Amino acid sequence: MPSHLEIEHLSKHFPLRSGLFGGHGGEVRAVDDVSLTVERGEILGLVGESGCGKSTLSRLVMQLIPPTAGTIRIAGDTLTGLPAGEVRRRRRDFQMIFQDPYASLNPRLTIYSTLAEALRTRHPRLSGSSLIDSVAALMDRVGLDPGFMRKYPHEFSGGQRQRIAIARALAPEPQLILADEPVSALDVSIQSQILNLLRQLRRDLGLTMIFISHDLAVVRYIADRIAVMQAGKIVEIGEADRVFHEPTADYTRTLLAAIPRIASR
Repeated sequence: MPSHLEIEHLSKHFPLRSGLFGGHGGEVRAVDDVSLTVERGEILGLVGESGCGKSTLSRLVMQLIPPTAGTIRIAGDTLTGLPAGEVRRRRRDFQMIFQDPYASLNPRLTIYSTLAEALRTRHPRLSGSSLIDSVAALMDRVGLDPGFMRKYPHEFSGGQRQRIAIARALAPEPQLILADEPVSALDVSIQSQILNLLRQLRRDLGLTMIFISHDLAVVRYIADRIAVMQAGKIVEIGEADRVFHEPTADYTRTLLAAIPRIASR
């Protein structure tokens, strides 16, 4: 049986412009010949410093930008090269959670409208009391009071807004979630709540997930395996505890050394 997500020799190169007339001046290899797999129900942690290419990789998987080369398959179906309309239809099966929930939510829509719109991408005939009940169930699943569904994003805290963003990602009933730095903008105490929520959702719904972060300690907490990315390439991949305790790449050791530690007396 194939892996749920298969990435083969994926690259994304951005041309550099130079000179007065913007001539071609080389290229930036944001993602450079990356191959990896994610098994059904697995959480793969993708870790690396800012600018290493991990967010570009997530946008390639989401089909938000076209690859320079390579292939992406989800549940055995090839996504690369599909017509735009087919990509939009298939995107119900893979959703993204962004770093800044406030920026990713429409401030003019109530939470009910936001979630109802997302639910209808999978169930276009859902309406009336059934739609209200579905929105309420979705809010309850992510730990929000359904009584707040008529409120607007600015009326919620950062942690609550991230829960709303998670609920919106779940609404189309996806099989794959890409979480791009979903806790980095939150207080430490709220971070743990969101991480525990994502772990619970994986167990309850059988989700497959790529969790992206610059923080190796956070990734180790949530991920089954960790892939370490540097300058567009995967430099190490393996079971989370093995990568954390027995890294093989110098760059992984550098990331581990940067994790704050409480000094002993």
